[in-house]
Amino acid sequence: MSPASDIDLFAPFERDTILEIRTSKMELMPGLKIETGIHKKIRSGRIPVSFLGLDSDEHDLVFHGGPDKAIHGYCCTHYPTWQKEFPEAASRFQRGGFGENFVTERMNERNVCIGDIVSVGTDGVLLQVSLPRQPCFKLNHRFQVKNFAPNTYKTSRTGWYYRVLREGTVQAGDEIRLVERRWPKWTIERVQEYLHRTQDNAAMNEELAAISDMGDESRKAFERRVEKLKAKQKRKAAALNGEAKEKWRDFRIVEKTKQTPRIASFILEAATPDPKAEDMPLGAHARLRLPNGLMRSYSVVSGTPDRFELGIALEQPSRGGSAYFHNTAKEGDILQVRRVTSDVKPAGAASNHVFIAGGIGITAFLSLIDTYLAIHWATTLHYGVREAPADIPFKSRIDALGDAVRLYDRSKGQRMDIPAIFENLPWNSHVYVCGPPRMLDEAVREARRRGLGEDEVHFEAFGADTSGDPFEVEVSCARERSRATLRVGAEETLLEVLRKRFGDEDVASSCEVGNCGTCKVVLRSGRVEHRGTGLMESERAVAMLSCVSRGIGKIAIEI
Repeated sequence: MSPASDIDLFAPFERDTILEIRTSKMELMPGLKIETGIHKKIRSGRIPVSFLGLDSDEHDLVFHGGPDKAIHGYCCTHYPTWQKEFPEAASRFQRGGFGENFVTERMNERNVCIGDIVSVGTDGVLLQVSLPRQPCFKLNHRFQVKNFAPNTYKTSRTGWYYRVLREGTVQAGDEIRLVERRWPKWTIERVQEYLHRTQDNAAMNEELAAISDMGDESRKAFERRVEKLKAKQKRKAAALNGEAKEKWRDFRIVEKTKQTPRIASFILEAATPDPKAEDMPLGAHARLRLPNGLMRSYSVVSGTPDRFELGIALEQPSRGGSAYFHNTAKEGDILQVRRVTSDVKPAGAASNHVFIAGGIGITAFLSLIDTYLAIHWATTLHYGVREAPADIPFKSRIDALGDAVRLYDRSKGQRMDIPAIFENLPWNSHVYVCGPPRMLDEAVREARRRGLGEDEVHFEAFGADTSGDPFEVEVSCARERSRATLRVGAEETLLEVLRKRFGDEDVASSCEVGNCGTCKVVLRSGRVEHRGTGLMESERAVAMLSCVSRGIGKIAIEI
């Protein structure tokens, strides 16, 4: 075998040799209660190839396997480079480390194109390159390097997948020969440029969405991106023309259920379904306009953009929203919904997902937890309630989580020990917290004390203190090309005052309790009392959350 340093990865590919063939059975990942097929062992002799891949090769079918991901190829010439870049994990960067089936040394992401048809060996096997490999947290766990996976697509060293066009048998030593190149412009590396690194190039997204030989995973991602970019352009044009960017939609309360003495659930259904509605984002909030004129945002427990469920606790004292739902709202009533958004980004690089919730805070995370468990992500929920089972909302769903739940019943003296939870976090964990202010404050302190980065913890509050000293704000509005000086009263939020003056269109919002950052405005000058968790520390000098944060004296902002 040639030394890796002698191989020109940009040299055109016409033929290569399979150095090793590897397969595996599903087995537990070390330190996790989830199975994987990444630990592939060398096979000898002739191995049957079917349309679903190699004989005796097992996959986690949530993300791997199937006709478009029948066989995974990887260039072993990359391993010495990984060893140099991550010396602390050098011993783990060996052939088979990426869970590849075919080990080759010359074929790589720079000379292999989407749609390439190749023959393998002498038994008639015909394969087609279908997809770039999409890395996940299992690579981080395999190599014991936090956030390693993104390095693979940033450097285009992910490997690629084949679909099987003609079955047969293969063995180590077989020649792989290029038979037909249908898309010579689109090497795996160039596809990854627009799949991961330059996502907003409309022309390239459209061209890639039209590649018929590309597997559904990537092609549909490009198709969705094209639709989103078109929708964004329409909204931008509408804003410049002074047209409404979004419309309120009528929803009917079709079901009202008492979950606990303090919490009720409401299923809302669109009066007119939206045929263009996308999937409901995980961890979503719905912004509602109530018949009494109030506007509120609530966590979506489950559902679709046309029919979804909310869980709402009766606040004491209520500012009007929860009181309406509990005391006035009834089945058949019409509400208006403007937007459903999410500030939660699934932490795909984490090996473990640890949720900490109290009371109604569970509504922010139920859809996430259900989804994570369904796709075999290691997930634990620490859930505190006043009294079990009386104060557990959505109890059947929480019971269905089984041993993923650690329940703390305050009536029995069971206290959630947040410092201990943080102290005992498994390696490469992402933490999600939603609860009352004391719980949130303690979690924030523990995360900082233990050096967790802002990308390792997600905080949500289900209430926020928004009152404070009055202040003045000079506002520059880009759309109106105007300036105005406004006063924010002691019991008003900056968001409320901005909407009174400029309307709903110029100031976006979602959660309205400082979690998501949707209501962020540019801070031009002045001092701010920052509240909420929706801004990174690095942003606080140049931005503020208009829903919860307050100016000190006089400030200047831009919207």
